[in-house]
Amino acid sequence: MKNTAPQLQNIEIVDSRNRPLMEMPINEAHRQMLPHRSVAVLVHDEENRLYLQQRSADKTFYPGRWDVSASGHVLVGESTRDAALRVLFDELRIRTDRLRHIREIPASPATGFEYVSVYSAGRSASRPAPNREEIEGGYFYSREELACLIGEFRELLTPGLISLWERGLPFPEE
Repeated sequence: MKNTAPQLQNIEIVDSRNRPLMEMPINEAHRQMLPHRSVAVLVHDEENRLYLQQRSADKTFYPGRWDVSASGHVLVGESTRDAALRVLFDELRIRTDRLRHIREIPASPATGFEYVSVYSAGRSASRPAPNREEIEGGYFYSREELACLIGEFRELLTPGLISLWERGLPFPEE
């Protein structure tokens, strides 16, 4: 069954300085390639391996590809921190009080016209419990394993994950 519920939620379209201009459904913002906000959350285990999720085959964009631990759009009136906590729980059933903001990435064609707020949930012994409506599964990867994936199997990864790698962000706690 195709996951369409999130596409009906409204997000804020923003200007070149990331200031809200108007509200619009997510799918329409993507169709028109308008700038809007999203979050990416990095989850590491105690050995500092990064959890990558395999996106559901029902996703509109990049179905079946490997992606950051959790990601999603910032809804109307929601802070990026609240959005990060929401998607972390919705996708992986993880709750944390240690969420740390890492960096803001400006909107561009490479980010899907999204201003991306990157957060780290830190190192945790908690095991992700993927929401099967959103995610096929997941696995913890070391820096070396992720480097191999980036170098040899790029077509299996989302552009967002590759972009974070190129900015040196997937392993911020080393």
